[in-house]
Amino acid sequence: MDDLSYAKTYYPTSRVTKYINGLASKIYLGIYQNRKEESNRLLRFWKYDVPLTVYKHGRIILFSFFVFFLFYTVGFFTAKHDPTFVRDVFGNDYVDKTEHNIASGNPFGIYQQGDSFFMWIAIMINNIIVSFKYFGEGLLLGIFSLKALAQESMRVGVFNYMFFDKGMGVKFVLAVMIHGLLELTAIVMSCGAGAVMGTSYLFPGTRSRLDAFKEGVKDGVKIVVGLIPVLMLAAFYEGFVTRYYTMPLLPNLLILASSAAFIVFYFIVYPIRLKRKERSVHA
Repeated sequence: MDDLSYAKTYYPTSRVTKYINGLASKIYLGIYQNRKEESNRLLRFWKYDVPLTVYKHGRIILFSFFVFFLFYTVGFFTAKHDPTFVRDVFGNDYVDKTEHNIASGNPFGIYQQGDSFFMWIAIMINNIIVSFKYFGEGLLLGIFSLKALAQESMRVGVFNYMFFDKGMGVKFVLAVMIHGLLELTAIVMSCGAGAVMGTSYLFPGTRSRLDAFKEGVKDGVKIVVGLIPVLMLAAFYEGFVTRYYTMPLLPNLLILASSAAFIVFYFIVYPIRLKRKERSVHA
């Protein structure tokens, strides 16, 4: 390379320069064609990029969970003090059908309708579209993403009260949370990703607002795309497993515990570990 640099400087049109350039090209091709990739890019994306991005924007995502629990509580207690509120939210047909299922001893029969496979595919596609929609709505300071999150949270609270009022609060958790734990986590974080994008240009630091916004969009997309497997698994549970909510208690609790453990580890514990490791390397 030193010879090539010298030759290009003092003998740019020489045949020797072309010869040395050819040697250098062969050497580089030999190095990079046979070099093994450090790791699979998709694996690296979910192993490093997503967790570190979640850690980076942990405060906004934590705030999104606060919004969820706040409006979930509002929906639950509003339904408790106003019996008509449930029908205002879900409509008479849905409420009547649910009450009929409860009276007939099959309170969560709505999850037993249709073919499991097609139900899984339909729910998966719908939830992925919804998550990207909620993310995109965050363009304006994250306001509409958080508004959508508040509305969804309130609906979940009202839905929970429908069964709690009939003495089925525990059954609701054991049945609906089979898929709901993963699904709701993904929806909350998708809305949080929208807030990440929408607030990125408010505090650009030393960068231009445009550069800060581009980085916010990139980080938000990483989070939403990283949630796709979570939504796929949640839809699988809803299509294939929730319909068997009358299963023995042990497998039910194992599914809930494994989902909760995954959420806590992948989105909280693991990002913290990665960040600490990263800091120790650069220290």
